[in-house]
Amino acid sequence: MAAKQDGFVETVKTIVYALLIAGVFRTLFYQPFWIPSGSMKDTLLIGDFLFVNKMAYGYSRYSCPFAACPITGRLFGSEPERGDVVVFRHPGTGADFIKRLIGLPGDTVQVKEGQLWLNGTPVPQEDAGTFEEIKAPQGSQGNMPRCANDPVGIGGTCVKQRFTETLPNGVRHDVLNIASVPADNTPIYTVPAGHYFFMGDNRDNSQDSRFAVNSGGVGMLPAEYLIGRADRIMFSSAGRSLFFFWTWRSDRFFKAVE
Repeated sequence: MAAKQDGFVETVKTIVYALLIAGVFRTLFYQPFWIPSGSMKDTLLIGDFLFVNKMAYGYSRYSCPFAACPITGRLFGSEPERGDVVVFRHPGTGADFIKRLIGLPGDTVQVKEGQLWLNGTPVPQEDAGTFEEIKAPQGSQGNMPRCANDPVGIGGTCVKQRFTETLPNGVRHDVLNIASVPADNTPIYTVPAGHYFFMGDNRDNSQDSRFAVNSGGVGMLPAEYLIGRADRIMFSSAGRSLFFFWTWRSDRFFKAVE
């Protein structure tokens, strides 16, 4: 009986130690993140699974689950770079979001006729053809993609315009265009000190810094809400479950996030 009890205690201890190690790893180094929505297409697709580098920008209380880290401001903080794809805590809902960093402290940001302007200068865009996908429910949430060629029936080809945008520091990335929407023309935003301006690459399908927090957007995000940088996609599945191996997108395994 004693031997069985000792074995049970050792098993419990092993599980506890494993959970503690996993918790420390997740808090200090890398946090798993599953892409639930299409706001970052075509850089990130629904069903992409990646690890977030939490060492990139240092640590704040939002580095821990439930914002439980006893940290004021940022510890070992470093500045993110324009064009980084960043995971952050939403200041209104507390959910984790992922967007691209567009505006740094002191920048002016505006969108005019769908084109991004930074500090009074248009950001160059080159025609990059189209992005095509099947019009069907996507991911575990069953989100339906929006298409520039709507109406499109289920199973049809959903098309979006694609452009390659080059930010002032040389970072190049794709952006998508679906339709003319109010957010294609914005006022001039000035990014305050200690804040950042984020946008989704799927510009017409992203609640980002163009929208106030109380309307579902991100607003000007304070630095303490940064969690980490998305560097590489580890796994990707187009289906409703990662167990549907026939929906795995092996061409996206270990793909760098650019």
